[in-house]
Amino acid sequence: MKIYSFKQNTGKSIQKFNSQNVTIHPLLKPDEPFQIGYFYLEANSVLGMHPAMCDQLLMITSGSGWVRIEGEDKIEVEPGMAVFWQKGEMHESGSDTGMTAIVAEGSRLDPERYLTLG
Repeated sequence: MKIYSFKQNTGKSIQKFNSQNVTIHPLLKPDEPFQIGYFYLEANSVLGMHPAMCDQLLMITSGSGWVRIEGEDKIEVEPGMAVFWQKGEMHESGSDTGMTAIVAEGSRLDPERYLTLG
């Protein structure tokens, strides 16, 4: 058995896209184009507007925050919710009080296979 850590202080701070107070900690990244990471969005954070480089599924695990796509209003998100962006979709996320989430990124994500909308 091996025990690993993915604590916030060992992650990578995201500075691109005018982002503030956001850390990602990669969890898995196989040789094929797919990875899973863990986001830490601190209070008063924003991961600025940017295109999805591939399909992305953001799964909120604690706290609360918001997401939006270009030209649309913010939508509040909370634990138990998952947000899917398709490759190329301009999107932004953030939190006023702090939020953590798992993000899966890859070319063949199909959230509707297991998740229900709503």
